Amino acid sequence: MGAYHGNRINPKKFHKSQIKFLMYLLPLSIFMALPLIFIVFHAFKPLDELFAFPPRFFVKNPTLINFKNLFSNTSTTGIPMSRYLFNSIFVTALVMIFSIIISSMAGFALSKMKFKFKALIFEINTIALMFVGIAVGVPRFLVIKEIGLIDNFFVHVLPLLTIPVGLFLIKQFIDQIPNSLIEAAKIDGASDFSIYWRIILPLIKPALATVAILSFQSVWNNIETSSLFINMDSKRTLAFYMQTLVTLNNNNTVAGQGMAAASSLIMFVPNLIIFIIMQRKVMDTMAHSGIK
Repeated sequence: MGAYHGNRINPKKFHKSQIKFLMYLLPLSIFMALPLIFIVFHAFKPLDELFAFPPRFFVKNPTLINFKNLFSNTSTTGIPMSRYLFNSIFVTALVMIFSIIISSMAGFALSKMKFKFKALIFEINTIALMFVGIAVGVPRFLVIKEIGLIDNFFVHVLPLLTIPVGLFLIKQFIDQIPNSLIEAAKIDGASDFSIYWRIILPLIKPALATVAILSFQSVWNNIETSSLFINMDSKRTLAFYMQTLVTLNNNNTVAGQGMAAASSLIMFVPNLIIFIIMQRKVMDTMAHSGIK
């Protein structure tokens, strides 16, 4: 029991009982971190190191030229990279905010309210977990076309607002909140919205963090929307621009490789940062949702 400190599995101070875990976890962590380290070093390599054979893992002469070329480069239509970056940030922020609101409200309703077809609606959401995006690509395109969102900027937002796995996790999380707490609030005269705002939201912060990560990744890395539903380059996102970066610079594909290395780092870093910040809350969500 020396390795335990109160309710914490890992003590705040080092204990000799941790050595056996560190001997296994440290080498595994280093091995798993190698691709991440390579992405960082690769972005700062000059052109001669990018094309060196055999390939070099570490950079000898780091440079910012790849980033300078990237930010000064424009697409074949004359759209600057900053425009794609703005589109991605704006769209990602909208989707994160509204997906959290929609998922939390729906989760609260499915967990604590009584209405017809509640079980059926949740079952439909659970079934939706089985389908990947590519499997519903054709019906999604037809729906988007019928409601007039083709080449509309908000086509980046509306189809991604609902996240079935996010709703599932939040609903399971809210199920852990005692019904007596909700009933006591109603006796005190609290409305449904007041209960949702003042009681439910503060208690499900870990689940909200999970939805934030899922929605961020689904939008920030999304290429499908710009490829299938957008024709105007000014409405496309950074992920699409990064994918086509090498072919955009037709006159100098060598320089394009350097910009592609820099863009890979730019696309990767926000995902890493948001996960590091919220990963502890994600683990709490999995524990409260019954996922082992």
